[in-house]
Amino acid sequence: MDMAFLVSAFITLFVVMDPVGTTPVFISLTRGMSAVQRRTIAIRSCVVAGGVLCLFAFFGEAVLGFVGITMPAFRISGGLLLFLTALDMLFERRNKRRADKAEEAEAEEDAEGPDPSVFPMAIPLLAGPGAITSVILLVGRAEDAATTAAILGVMFAVLLIALLMLLTSGLIEKALGRIGITVVTRLLGLLLAALSVQFVADGLLAFGFGSPQGG
Repeated sequence: MDMAFLVSAFITLFVVMDPVGTTPVFISLTRGMSAVQRRTIAIRSCVVAGGVLCLFAFFGEAVLGFVGITMPAFRISGGLLLFLTALDMLFERRNKRRADKAEEAEAEEDAEGPDPSVFPMAIPLLAGPGAITSVILLVGRAEDAATTAAILGVMFAVLLIALLMLLTSGLIEKALGRIGITVVTRLLGLLLAALSVQFVADGLLAFGFGSPQGG
C-alpha cells in the first residue's frame, strides 16, 4: 500500500471538506443553542456527510460508466473543479458563500425548524461537490480492495477531525481568531491548487499526453 498516496488522499479530503473553514459557519448556525443541541447537530452532520460520500465512493464510478464518462475525463474535470475551489479559498469567495448559506438556513428556520445538520452542514459544506469529486477520483485510483478500504478510512478520519472541531468550535474560535482562520484557509487553498493540477496531469497522462517524467 502506497503511504504517499494515502497522505495525498488525506490532504485532499481535509482541504476540500475544510473543517477549519466550516467551524465558523457551524458557530453561526447554532448560535443560542444549548451544548446538547450543538453536539447532536455536529454528530448528525458528520454521519450524513459520511453516508453521502460512501454512496458516491461505491457507486460514483458505475454512474459515470453508465453515462459514458471515462475516469481520465472525470479526473481532468474534477481537477478543474477542485482548482476553482482552491481559488475561492485563496481569495475568500468560499467563506462569503458559506456565510450566505448560513443566512439562508437561518431564514428557513421558521418553516423547517432550527436544524442545520443536513443543510447546509452535511450538504454542501462537508459533502459538497469538491468532496464528492475527490472521493470518486481517489477510489478510482485504488488498485485493490485494501487500498479502497484505506481511502475510506482516511475519509472517516477527516470526518472525525471535523466532528472534533465542531464539538470544540467555541475554543477553536477563541484560539485562532478571525486572522488565524483566514491564514489557515489560504494555506489549505494553496495545497488544494497543487493537488488539483496533479489530478489534471494524471488525466492527461491516462489519455496519452506526455509522460510521468515530463519528457
